[in-house]
Amino acid sequence: MGLTQDRIDELSNELVEVFKSIYDPEIPVDIYELGLIYDAEISQEGKATVTMTLTTPNCPVAESLPMEVKERVSEVEGITDAEVILTFEPPWDRDMMSEEAKFDLGFL
Repeated sequence: MGLTQDRIDELSNELVEVFKSIYDPEIPVDIYELGLIYDAEISQEGKATVTMTLTTPNCPVAESLPMEVKERVSEVEGITDAEVILTFEPPWDRDMMSEEAKFDLGFL
């Protein structure tokens, strides 16, 4: 038997908290508020599929940041497997940041 929709919703909220605890090492803002997380889906079997981007394709953390996201997502109780899909479509830009992130970085 798979996860209930209520449990999937709870896990989705937990993933947001995980994303908010991971910071881009170059910018003092978490990857969620920075707008690097495009999507996070959880299957009834507990597999998490995270689609994310980086601020630039040649970002110095291009290898380590997606691996950190995968590791941290995998640690959430109830997640049976994690996959991180790195995409650059659409390309990231400042408009993807939350108002909070823009304020923290002095863009507002």
